Amino acid sequence: MKKIIGLLLLASCGAAGAQVGNPGGAINDRLGDRDYGVCRGVDPRCFHDWPRAAVKQYRILLYTHTAGPRHANLGAPLGAGLNPPLGPDNIAQREMLRIAQENGWAIDYTEDPRDMANLSGYHAVIFLSTSRDALDDNGKTALRQYMRAGGGFVAIHNAFGTLYNWPYYEGLLGNANFYDHGPARDGDVVIVDDKDAATHGLPARWRFHDEWYNLIPFPTHVRFLATIDEKSWDPAQAHYPDGPPRAMSGPRPPNLPPMSRYPSVVGHHPGHGSFHPVVWCQYYDGGKVWVTTLGHDAKAFEKDGEPGAAQFQAMITGGIKSVMGAAPFCR
Repeated sequence: MKKIIGLLLLASCGAAGAQVGNPGGAINDRLGDRDYGVCRGVDPRCFHDWPRAAVKQYRILLYTHTAGPRHANLGAPLGAGLNPPLGPDNIAQREMLRIAQENGWAIDYTEDPRDMANLSGYHAVIFLSTSRDALDDNGKTALRQYMRAGGGFVAIHNAFGTLYNWPYYEGLLGNANFYDHGPARDGDVVIVDDKDAATHGLPARWRFHDEWYNLIPFPTHVRFLATIDEKSWDPAQAHYPDGPPRAMSGPRPPNLPPMSRYPSVVGHHPGHGSFHPVVWCQYYDGGKVWVTTLGHDAKAFEKDGEPGAAQFQAMITGGIKSVMGAAPFCR
């Protein structure tokens, strides 16, 4: 009996969470591979290419609502409704408006969950460093129906720290979620597929400053476009003499003792070894999805920003074009 139970447990592990053979080797295996009950992956047959109105002008919706930690590049929270006034510190939103204008796209932006209840007028919906429970039930329903109608979705940076407890959204990100990151630091972005609209023409390797997200689950059944070379950055231990940081959980509550008083007694994420993805794409439940974990610094979005900003902006521009149908998608 014990032998039978053991075999059943092994079979269960193999079916539910042990996709062996992920790029990067064993370090990226057994991080989960959920069945989301939708058609997803790189097969174009997963796209619902149904009749739709001819494009007169591409329209995108930028969503930056934060229900938890807020990245500095978003600035102060925005007012209610579509297209509220931007302040000088709303850098990422302002620069995304510039990118849209340079490409001739119409763009709306919002942090109001009520504006997410009807997405049918947009060729692309972009989540930029949203956080936690950023959608209410109406918004979740609208996003799911939008994807099923052949919509285009783009996730940038802390869109991976969003809607942790909604499996459909985790699948939308490619069976991936933010777990933690080390210190923000310079590293080499490596293009692994230069045929995509987002990566074509970019240097094979370029320097960039970011938080390099560790992921659980590890993305599966997607087309990987770019990675970070973990050997190109400084060791994290040099920045954290008391040990690696815990998973991001918002501002540290006041009056807590230093973290060194509580040395970790559990394991910490070691990174993704020789294959640490930062950009990928997939078809999902009838729609198109392009995602990147990059985009921490405000200067990454500015026209004359930090080293690598031009390459980063070219990637997100190509990704947006591809999910809208203005460029070939995920190939």
